[in-house]
Amino acid sequence: MDLLALADFNLVARHGGFGRAARASGRPKATLSRRVADLESSLGVRLLERGARVLKLTQEGQALYERTGVLLGEIDEAAAEIASGGAAPRGRLRISAPLLFSQTAMGKLAASFALAYPAVRLEVTTEDRPVDMVEEGYDLAIRVNPAPDANLVGRILLRDRLAVVAPPTLARPGDGTPVPAVVRGTAGAASWAVKDGGADIAIDPVLRLSSLVMVRDAVRAGVGVACLPVSLVSYDISAGRLAYWGELAAPEIAIWALYPSRRLLSTRVSAFLAHLKAAFPQGTPEELAAHIGAS
Repeated sequence: MDLLALADFNLVARHGGFGRAARASGRPKATLSRRVADLESSLGVRLLERGARVLKLTQEGQALYERTGVLLGEIDEAAAEIASGGAAPRGRLRISAPLLFSQTAMGKLAASFALAYPAVRLEVTTEDRPVDMVEEGYDLAIRVNPAPDANLVGRILLRDRLAVVAPPTLARPGDGTPVPAVVRGTAGAASWAVKDGGADIAIDPVLRLSSLVMVRDAVRAGVGVACLPVSLVSYDISAGRLAYWGELAAPEIAIWALYPSRRLLSTRVSAFLAHLKAAFPQGTPEELAAHIGAS
């Protein structure tokens, strides 16, 4: 495949027409049209539908543009950085992050990154759902215990644990009597097992909330017990605002930084990963708790 013809096709697709692409690049419109036609001939498929006033990508053209557009851009970026001796990261960086991490940590992380890399335009979207990173245009996704995905690679950013906490005025029953509980969502177990070897804690969900920060605040207010990440409640336990009833007998929580595996890792993503590593060098709940602070 002729890479120069492919680059011209991407230029036309990005600008939505031969005329606009020619004006943006300073290249003759006839040259761009001929190169795209040569690419179509070599592939044996039509990539563009040429109307009188509108140019549209065919299904094959859209697929080729989505698969090659980012790669060509990153090749250009890499060449420019090498030529300039390694310029600072620049351009747009889109990140998807889960709700709790965004509420407690991402604001400070994003602010410090923006100050360190003023040429990067950082955009953070908060959502707990799985995202299609390529289709939705994300460069990086932060996820909690993500399902295996052959199309993504990544690294564990942080580990956390779950703890059962209660208002200091609430005594832990020893006879299996249910205690009022604040839970997230509509489903859940009827009891919690803790690692200290004591009896399971039977619960009576009296309040259901959609955010773990709201759950923590409700426990602070004395509504009942809750099961929350250690990083979120460490300062409250130390300050006496919450009583620690034990660590939940459950696997550790793993917070991952994910990115598409079929792309060159851009300098923007590399810089943000290094920024995360500097903030959480050991990846422990205690480091996350210190970052969150006594909020």
